[in-house]
Amino acid sequence: MRSHTQKIRNQIDAGNMGRLADETLKAAVANHGFWGDEWCELFDTLRDLPVEERRRLAHAFIERFQSLGEEPETRQKVLTLLGIVARDLPDDFFLPTERLAELETLGARHSYWHATRLDLLAEAELATGRQLAPAVVAVFRRTALVAYRSEHLVELVKKLTTPVLNVGEAWADHAMERLTGSDDDPWHALLLHALTATASKPSAKWDKQAQALIDTIGADRVRETTLSWLALVGRPRTIPLERQSYEPDVNNAYDPYNANALRGLAWLLSLLPPHPDTARALGALVETSLKKVAGMGPRNPKVANAGVIALSRVDSEAALAELARLATRVTYKNTAKLLDVALEARATALGLSREEIEELAVPAYGLTEVGRARHQFGDVTALIEVHGTKSVLGWRNAAGKEVKSVPAAVKRDHADELKELKAAAKDIDKMLSAQAERLDRQFLARRTWAYDAWRERYVDHPLVGTLARRLLWTVDGRPVGFADGELRTLTDDPVATGPVAAGPEAACPEATGSEIAGSEVELWHPVGREPAEIVAWRDWLERHEITQPFKQAHREVYLLTDAERATGTYSNRFAAHVLRQHQFNSLAAIRGWRNKLRLCVDDAAPPATRELPQWGLRAEYWIEGDGEEYGEDTTESGSYLRLRTDQVRFYPIDAPENSAHCYGGEYSMWLRDGQDPVEPLPLTEIPPLALSEVLRDVDLFVGVASVGNDPTWQDGGPGGRFQEYWSGYSFGELNQSAETRRALLDRLIPRFAIADRCTLEGRFLHVKGERHTYKIHLGSGNILMTPNDQYLCIVPKSAPTSPQTGYLPYEGDRTLAVILSKAMMLAKDTEITDPTILSQL
Repeated sequence: MRSHTQKIRNQIDAGNMGRLADETLKAAVANHGFWGDEWCELFDTLRDLPVEERRRLAHAFIERFQSLGEEPETRQKVLTLLGIVARDLPDDFFLPTERLAELETLGARHSYWHATRLDLLAEAELATGRQLAPAVVAVFRRTALVAYRSEHLVELVKKLTTPVLNVGEAWADHAMERLTGSDDDPWHALLLHALTATASKPSAKWDKQAQALIDTIGADRVRETTLSWLALVGRPRTIPLERQSYEPDVNNAYDPYNANALRGLAWLLSLLPPHPDTARALGALVETSLKKVAGMGPRNPKVANAGVIALSRVDSEAALAELARLATRVTYKNTAKLLDVALEARATALGLSREEIEELAVPAYGLTEVGRARHQFGDVTALIEVHGTKSVLGWRNAAGKEVKSVPAAVKRDHADELKELKAAAKDIDKMLSAQAERLDRQFLARRTWAYDAWRERYVDHPLVGTLARRLLWTVDGRPVGFADGELRTLTDDPVATGPVAAGPEAACPEATGSEIAGSEVELWHPVGREPAEIVAWRDWLERHEITQPFKQAHREVYLLTDAERATGTYSNRFAAHVLRQHQFNSLAAIRGWRNKLRLCVDDAAPPATRELPQWGLRAEYWIEGDGEEYGEDTTESGSYLRLRTDQVRFYPIDAPENSAHCYGGEYSMWLRDGQDPVEPLPLTEIPPLALSEVLRDVDLFVGVASVGNDPTWQDGGPGGRFQEYWSGYSFGELNQSAETRRALLDRLIPRFAIADRCTLEGRFLHVKGERHTYKIHLGSGNILMTPNDQYLCIVPKSAPTSPQTGYLPYEGDRTLAVILSKAMMLAKDTEITDPTILSQL
């Protein structure tokens, strides 16, 4: 830099503008056009030249520009230098057409490296009195938000007042269509105020200004219009951007400038009178904002957090329901924490526990009885019925005859009611999924209920009852299920629910028909139960054709093995596996585990951990990144594609945290402030239910995320180095989940239409087709076929549904669905038309 500066000063002293232009261009080439730090001195030197010398230098730059030909990078540098020396000079001869063309190419990008000083081109353009193209304005705004120490960019952006939002996002384009262009347009003022939402939460001053704008426009108009904008958030960009090397997927991310406006609109909605549509829109905004983008992670957590804050400020049943639903779904740490704070605050205000507020927050969504509602629209009747975890909307005409579609009279005369009914049906689907996950977590929560509260919030609740009535419970230690409209024992005796009986029946809860008001209720779990009882309840569920929302009677039980008793403080049951890291990370978050993505950098990370506060325990699953080749073993952003697994351990919940290098090495305990190391707890001291549930989670991680499940990895993956692992996992010994699957298939196969073609032998379901006999592995779902156990690659759809095989005792086993769908297809292999499969047969 000093050398270039001296040479430039020498040419200035000599008054040779041609040589000065050459030396300045050499400096631009040397610094790759990045005019930052001390290079800025050259800009200052050129700015300080007398007007006439700057004019001569500008003409010298123009001559060199015209001689460059097709050298876009160097031509851009010349235009930037012209922006410096031609300031305050007449613009007629200083390449305005070329400058404008350069700016227009910039409009296809998300942002640029601010040290290239492309703002000088914009400043020169603005000096002529012309406006920049909206797409170019968006680039400068986005760059200013991420640039470091770029006062020049901040000053430029202050001058870019139109358009009010950045173009290129569907919701923003739609919002700007509302604007009239007049100085007193209240919608323009509203969007400008929304853009000021840069703090973590709204201030009283911000609220006051927002309320004044709402009063000017009208609350109903503001809600209706704003919700129409939010409905478009997350749609594909209307102006696609060019993705640069190592840049995140900018076309699926939020525009960071517009994101501030989204935060403001969320806050503004919370000032309106409560409305169910508002709660729905805010909940959807939270989920949309947390969807992950390649190379970035969640789209925009700040917008998600604004949605949570807005919901927490709305005093309505619908808003509380959204908070409770999101609390079961959101895994992003900071947003989940905000949800916890919001629910705790609401619980405290009502004098309830956090668990109670989550239970009371579940609305009925118009259901008038468990899983069912009837709505009248003139002579037409609409029926909503819950089937499994989905709602079904049906219609009957005046004669009571079922019709397939919405009658025209309903669309014409009851449009608003129809819209609300369809919205309620979607709400039911989302809430059912959330409540099933919440119930599945209650085993480790050690939750118990008083009988009356349990009846009200679970069994008799119009929505939750559709799940609770398909589960098993214990009342004062006695197992019960719900069938034929009543709670029943294993022998199908009804359980009375009236006032507590006097006399000997009151002291004998096992007595048939004993009355149980005032009793304690908890979820039934197979740990500690006799095998005969577990089998008997499975028979009971099959007899009543009850499909459980998740595995309960068929839930895997993980007891200590001899190997684990020998190791004492750790389990190697799920060690030495290779998992897809990002799939593992998502599963861990869903199951309540805390994990940090491993990057191929010099950094350490704790193991995947799950805290069990009700048990005073912390479970750890030790993992490490796999591979060394950046780009082959990692994503573009440096995250490992795969992990290798190691031990499962348990510690007291307050024990210091362990950590290890991301790409492997010994885990060690991080001790602070004179802390003493804490030894892992003996596995024999871990309560059986806690041990079983933790190991079940880890089995799920391996069973779903293992590369051994990928049917396309027959070649062993990158470099074939996973060939041995893939073969061993794909067709090896069954884990506990697969053993459960085998036991279920043993009971169900005789009921299948293809029963005469299927047999269970060891680790495989054998299916006899016309072309071959096929062996489907019960763990991975991969297939071998005769002769010679030739591998058959069939890639299932991303979200296969269970085939129509009749009754299944539980939902949620994707591998079971894959196995059954493959069996159905291969039993009729002469009817297969897929060319990829046929080429292997």
